[in-house]
Formats: sequence, structure tokens, C-alpha cells
Amino acid sequence: MGKASNKERLTRSAARGLAGKGKRKSRRSGSTLREPRPPSRGVERLTIAIDGPSGAGKSTVASFLGRRLGYVYIDTGAMYRSVAFRVKEKGIVPEDEFAVGQLASSLHIAFVIEGEQTRVFCDGEDISEAIRTPEISRLASFVSRQKGVREALVRMQREMGKKGGVILEGRDIGTVVFPDADIKFYLDADSGERVRRRYHEMVEKGVEVDFKETQQELLQRDHNDMHRSHSPLKKADDALSVDTTHRSVEEIVDEMVRIVKAKAKGVKGLLLTK
Repeated sequence: MGKASNKERLTRSAARGLAGKGKRKSRRSGSTLREPRPPSRGVERLTIAIDGPSGAGKSTVASFLGRRLGYVYIDTGAMYRSVAFRVKEKGIVPEDEFAVGQLASSLHIAFVIEGEQTRVFCDGEDISEAIRTPEISRLASFVSRQKGVREALVRMQREMGKKGGVILEGRDIGTVVFPDADIKFYLDADSGERVRRRYHEMVEKGVEVDFKETQQELLQRDHNDMHRSHSPLKKADDALSVDTTHRSVEEIVDEMVRIVKAKAKGVKGLLLTK
């Protein structure tokens, strides 16, 4: 990353460490909990889409951007992981697309803001840590290719984001879920850097992982996401590209906030500085 004073990596652990010190109680609003504070002055309730491959820093950046703007942050990848977690828990055969699709349609997934963290709840159970294992990651990649699963979760995501004031992060937000999003960002980074981030994230959580295995899994995930028949990962034609390889969290978020505020004021021809 860049030479920011904190020198933090773009990982979820970094997000927790860099988050603001003030902790606020949350209140439930539909499928999510909105943090009870106003958005940045002069920023309308826009819909922001953030897409990109694994390890590009989407979750960290989206989380910080949401706090800066007072927007609800929706981690759509966590939703697919939630489905995968329940599939494993209930002993459903992953290849049974009908059963997996039915399960996905029946789940109630919510994002709850607790201080500087966003917790993931599925049917009232906090599964935030349980869905972040390599096994669930692999299974999520598999079930996310299924049409029934994607259709069920896209419906949920559109319902969550229909009123604006949201940041949705995933792999098909700007192309499928919200093709008319007010602002679209596509985050990416050098593959070697993305592997290092994912490896350090797992190590910091106390998960025993092999670097080589982490590399193979991430590259395989890239291939699966980009070549699946339903909603493949790709940059929307009107998305702004953001290379996060050598940039700090603050630098990236500051630039994105500038873009959002300019968009809210009707400024055209928005560009990210290098």
C-alpha cells in the first residue's frame, strides 16, 4: 500500500483497526441496520456499486466509505457465504441446485452495525466469523454460480438498496444488481498483492493456511467468477477503475468521497486521480 502513516493493509482486520473510535447504537431498518447518524453534508442518498475480484480491498474500502458518507454498507459476498454456510450446516448436496435455490430464497440475511464493525446475521444468528473460513469461501464460489441462488440474492439486494443511501459491494453489482447505480467503482490490484492480503487476513484470524494454497484458491476463484454463466465478474462500461495495489485505505476513500460529492452536485466527467 502507499506511504500512509498507518501503513495498513487492505484487509478486514485493517478496517477494524482504522475505524473511528466513536461507537453508536444501531436501529433496524428493513433487512439491515442503519447507523443513526446523518450523511456527509451535501451528499444526496445515492446508490454506489463497488465490484472487483477477491483481495482487491472492496470490503475494507466499502466499509470506510459507508462510515464517511453515513451510508448503509451491504457486503453481497457475505450473503453468498451465508448460503454456503447453511448448505453445509444442513447437509444439503451443493450440486442440488433446486434445494440450494430454495434454501437461499428462505433465508433472512441482515447486516448489523456494532461500533466499528458490521456483523452478518442469518435468521437471527451471528455468523460473521463462521462464514470467513477457506472451506466456506470455496463452497460460496460454487453455489454462487447457480442461477436460483443468484436470483434469490439479487432480489434481496435490490430490496435493501432501493431507497438509496447504500454502498453495495460484490462482483456483479454494477452490471446486474444495480446497472443504473449512480456511481460505479471497479477495484483491482496486482494478483500477488491480492494473494498476500488474503493470506495475512487468514493468519490474523488464527486460521492455519498455506501461502501456496491460498494463491491457488484465489486464482481459481478469479477464474470461476469471470467465467460463470450467470452474472460473471466484469467491469461495467461506465465504472471508474481503482487500482489499490500501492495506495492506502485513506487515500482511496478520500478520492471516492470526492467523486461521490461531485456526483451529488451534478458534476460531470468525474475522474479518479492517480
